[in-house]
Order: sequence, then structure tokens, then C-alpha cells
Amino acid sequence: MRLAFCLYKYFPHGGLQRDFLRIALACQRRGHAIRVYTLEWRGEIPAGFEVQVVPVRALTNARRYAKFTDWLRRDMAQRPVERVIGFNKMPGLDVYFAADPCYEDKARTLRNPLYRLSGRYRHFAAYERAVFAPASRTEILMISSLQQPLFVRHYGTPAERFHLLPPGIARDRRAPANAAAIRAAFRAEFALTDDDRLLVQIGSGFKTKGLDRSLAALAALPDALRRRTRLIAIGADEPSAFRRMAAALGVGERVDILQGRDDIPRFLLGADLLIHPAYNENTGTVLLEAVVAGLPVLTTAVCGYAHYIEDAGAGVVLPEPFAQPALNAALERMLRDDAARRQWQANGLAFAGHADIYDNAETAADVILAERK
Repeated sequence: MRLAFCLYKYFPHGGLQRDFLRIALACQRRGHAIRVYTLEWRGEIPAGFEVQVVPVRALTNARRYAKFTDWLRRDMAQRPVERVIGFNKMPGLDVYFAADPCYEDKARTLRNPLYRLSGRYRHFAAYERAVFAPASRTEILMISSLQQPLFVRHYGTPAERFHLLPPGIARDRRAPANAAAIRAAFRAEFALTDDDRLLVQIGSGFKTKGLDRSLAALAALPDALRRRTRLIAIGADEPSAFRRMAAALGVGERVDILQGRDDIPRFLLGADLLIHPAYNENTGTVLLEAVVAGLPVLTTAVCGYAHYIEDAGAGVVLPEPFAQPALNAALERMLRDDAARRQWQANGLAFAGHADIYDNAETAADVILAERK
């Protein structure tokens, strides 16, 4: 079959983008042709992929996305495909990969009622409705069980259209046999002694992921512990506001903010703790990537994958509603307790050996390629 994959932006280090690539490659391995429609492609193009960068512009994202879908409709009328798979919500999809949370629920619970009079709301609400309305025939690939009840509440989506996927954790995130040697080399490269503590925060969208909360928690550590603790944040985002915040808190020299990169497994093996105090997070793939690498995790219960941290016994999950003092206290406790970190590491590595968390691409491909009624 000819398959059209649609997403607004591709860059190598985004979680949604990595999910898209794994699923598209799984379909390609089964002999199907891959065409990608996107507004922006950064990085190498896989062999055999046809990538169509859609040439539309607009002053607002909503208007640009509307032009994008109109352009797709015209192009596919001339060059038909058998399946249309979307990684952003839009009309005309056969299958939607639900990486984003329920927009309608956020608009009604987190926004002023006047927000629903805006053009932005009308666009995104309509595009979500096109996927989830009962009359739609779009099959929905869910990656978080927390979101399905919200879509059902707002749209009445039939249960049979939802397909819950296991997390798609890349197997190269698991700790290899030479993990200790990689850790030692990494820590030497970054001038970290055995007494130093390294926190990592990984993920694009520093504001949503709670980097401000992490900086505040680092600044709140007792002086002696703070002086031997560093934080490295990695993600495709604008860092200037967070660098200013770190400087204002007096921890600027303890913080490095790096752009997205390809050697994340080295950071997971070289660090002492993953901190991920997100404001909202549909899943949180990096939480599981840390667990299978043997890196203890400190996160918030709002993350869709936070329950895996508790299931594995691989760290601490802070309850909602969030409280900064609770994060501060948990961070200090986890950095001081060497025995607990060793146990969380052992638990995570054991969990990695038996958990069903690796095969979402193949499961997604099954749904995409299934016969339609």
C-alpha cells in the first residue's frame, strides 16, 4: 500500500517524531511505500521515504495548519494513497497517533471561558472533533490510558476505535554490558568526581517539562550538596529565559542547557538522577528510557508514564497538586541516599528485562495496515 504520514514538524530528537519514524519504518519493512507530508523536515531522510515539505505560509499557526491540510487534500486527490496517518490532529485521517492530550478538556479546565471565543480555539477544537467525533471513522492509537476517558467525555468516541499501544522504548536505551565503562568515561569527560551528583532533564519544551521547577529545587539544596550537584538540561528549545533564571537563583555555574543530541544514552548512564517535574505530559517516554538504563527518576504524577516508575520501584513520583517544597525535599533526599539510588537502579534494570514496553511500532503498524470495514 501507499501510506501518507502527516506531521507538522520533523526533527530528530522529538518524542513524537521518534515515534513517527519507528512506526513508518515498521510499515516500510512490511513492504509498503512511505510518503511524508510536513511543514518542516530537519535531519536525514530515511532511504525509500518520499518527503513532501508543504509550501504554505501564514501569520498564525492555526491558519498555516489549515492551509497545510487543504494542500494535502488537493495533492492526494491527484496522487492517491491507501492510508492517511496523522501525528497531529487534522481532518481526513484514517489513523491518528494520539501524542497530544485532549485539547477540549484543557480549554475548559485551564483557560478563561473567553478563550473559547478565539479563532485559535475554533481551529484546534474543530480539528480535534474531526478525529474524535462519533461520526468520524479515524482509528486512534493511544499511548496514554489517562487521556481516553477525557476524549470519551467530550466527544462520545466509540470505545472500539481506541487502540492502546505499549510504550515504544528503543532497546538501545537499555544499559549495555559495558555500562560502567561508559559511565566512567562520561563522568571523566564532564569532570565529575565520585562525590559529584549529576541531574539530567531531557525533553523539548522546557516550560512544559518544568525546567523552572528543577532550577528552583537545585537552588534550594543545602549549600554543601548544591556545590557538588550539576544539572544538564537537553532539548530543542530556547534556553535564554532559563539561563537567566538560573543566574538569578545563584546556580548559573551549576547548570548547562544543551540542544537536542544523538548521544542521550551516555547521559542516562552517566547521571545520578533524572528530574522531570512536568506541568503536563501525555506520556513521558524519557521516564522509561531512564528506568531501563538504570537511572533513578524523580517526576510528577501528571505524567502518563509516571505509574511505570512506581510499578518498577525505580524512583519517586510526586502527587498532584504539585508543591515546590515537596520537590525540593525529594530531590535532597534522593541525592543524599546512595543506598536508595542503588536499589532504584537495580529495580529499573530488572524491570527492563521483563516489561512489555518496547513494541509499540509493530502494534501500531498492525492497526494501520488492518483491513477496513
